[in-house]
Amino acid sequence: MRDTGVFNIKRALPRMSWSPKNLYNLWARTAGHKSEEIRFTRTSSSLFQQRWKSKAMVRAYHGDYINEKIFKRWYLPETLPDVRPRRKILGDDTTALQEFAKRKQKEKDLEIEEEQKGMAPVGSLMFAEVERRIDVFIFRCCFAHSVYEARRLVIHGDVMLNGKKHQNANTRLAPGDMVSVNPSAIRFFKPQTAEYDDVNGYDTLKSQSESTSTSELATTPKSSATTSTSEPATTPEPVSSSESTTTKSELAAAPEATSSDAPNSKDVVATTNQPKPPSLTPFYLPTYASPWIFIPAYIEPSFSTCSAIYVRHPTARPGYSEIPTPYDADGEVVRFAWEWYVKRRPRVRSKSQLARMPEDRALATMEDVMEGRRLLRKDIKAMARKLK
Repeated sequence: MRDTGVFNIKRALPRMSWSPKNLYNLWARTAGHKSEEIRFTRTSSSLFQQRWKSKAMVRAYHGDYINEKIFKRWYLPETLPDVRPRRKILGDDTTALQEFAKRKQKEKDLEIEEEQKGMAPVGSLMFAEVERRIDVFIFRCCFAHSVYEARRLVIHGDVMLNGKKHQNANTRLAPGDMVSVNPSAIRFFKPQTAEYDDVNGYDTLKSQSESTSTSELATTPKSSATTSTSEPATTPEPVSSSESTTTKSELAAAPEATSSDAPNSKDVVATTNQPKPPSLTPFYLPTYASPWIFIPAYIEPSFSTCSAIYVRHPTARPGYSEIPTPYDADGEVVRFAWEWYVKRRPRVRSKSQLARMPEDRALATMEDVMEGRRLLRKDIKAMARKLK
């Protein structure tokens, strides 16, 4: 699925992972010594090289395990947004028509507002289809350490989509879909052998409960011994022969009654001295995880049930993009990557190509809606004919 050197420090390509090596690569590529390679303000590289580097950077993070041919055919939007600034064309008569329609003032107000807020970083929206994938969605919900682990959870059957088991990691979600993950498969709830951060103090509470249980076990035998020694010793009185025979028969029957009625002493000690488990759920957070713990605005998670809802498609507004990316959403890297893909846009899809399309639940629901509307029109026409 992916090469072994995915976190190679020499290449320093950020990925969708919580690995400490990936965090170092992210720092080196965005703020460290490798950041100069993707700053194209003063460079001797040609325009083709700048676009190629930018495309490699963004593809390493957004779906590096997706084949490039499949990505261009199915995961690029139908119409790529225009990230270039508007240019005035001289000799155009549209200005006179706009003045005649009294729209000039409205456009001036919009231009002033755009200058104040800036243009929306719509270039990052070309990765909206990748964010709809169910494995990327699970990673964004912080249910997995990496998108590779999220993909493994889906393939191994630990993920439910709308209450049903789902094993296709290429599925693109539709608004309103609910994804649930099996809690026993989430790594955060399992004891870790490597170094980790004890978030809610589960280990300390567990050690305290175990220490109190062992102290109770150590004190119970001593208390019983002290009570037995504190009782005064009584001398037995002489018994007659007839009474001795009756007492022997009673003593012979007594052990049977006590063994059947009284509970076992070992069970009593095990139940009374059993350590009480902590009330909190164990949560083992890996080290250096704080930069990755965030939830996008289009996701509504529920960590108590290990489920989340895909509310809507990601959008962008001036100065903000809902698609997480390690690069500037309106910077040179995203713009050059857009220019690379806009020149290599796939052709019109044929029926044979559409048959190989990955599952798209939004398209399927739209087709169901259109089919329902068609049947409704057919029923209305049939009723109208009957009324005539």
